[in-house]
Amino acid sequence: MLDMFGKGVTSPKPGAVKSLTLAVEHIEAARDDLLSRGLKVSEVFHFAGGTFNDGIENAILSGRDSEGRSYFSFPSSEDPDGNGYLLQEIKTRLRGREWKSTTDVAALAELLRETEQHHGKYEKTHGKHNWWDWYALHLSARQNGSSPEEAATAADHYMMHRS
Repeated sequence: MLDMFGKGVTSPKPGAVKSLTLAVEHIEAARDDLLSRGLKVSEVFHFAGGTFNDGIENAILSGRDSEGRSYFSFPSSEDPDGNGYLLQEIKTRLRGREWKSTTDVAALAELLRETEQHHGKYEKTHGKHNWWDWYALHLSARQNGSSPEEAATAADHYMMHRS
């Protein structure tokens, strides 16, 4: 299921979302917090065949991932509407997925120059818009490992489908 935000997008029926995954840094702390708020949360588990691999017999195993790897340990829960959630423990992000704070002024200036070049192409073909919305998405995508072209496409798509 694809969730989208914007005008003309209908809301899904209660319980339609079966596996929204939320990343947390400390699985036990997040689980304990939800339990303290009255939510029913499963015990922590992992998949026998690797992350999200439930295509094998006895795929779900009780307890944390035995190797303590990021991305491999989960508890599950449901909200009052019956939508399903997984909490996924991510202590160390995979290479290219981390958000690096940019303290190198030259690197930041280069990233802004690149963003402006791609935004300039968008601006020529689209009407008045909040340039900072486009910039924010492009910069975020680049910081998360997207190529300049992928980031520009994501920013363009976002701008076309918002409001």
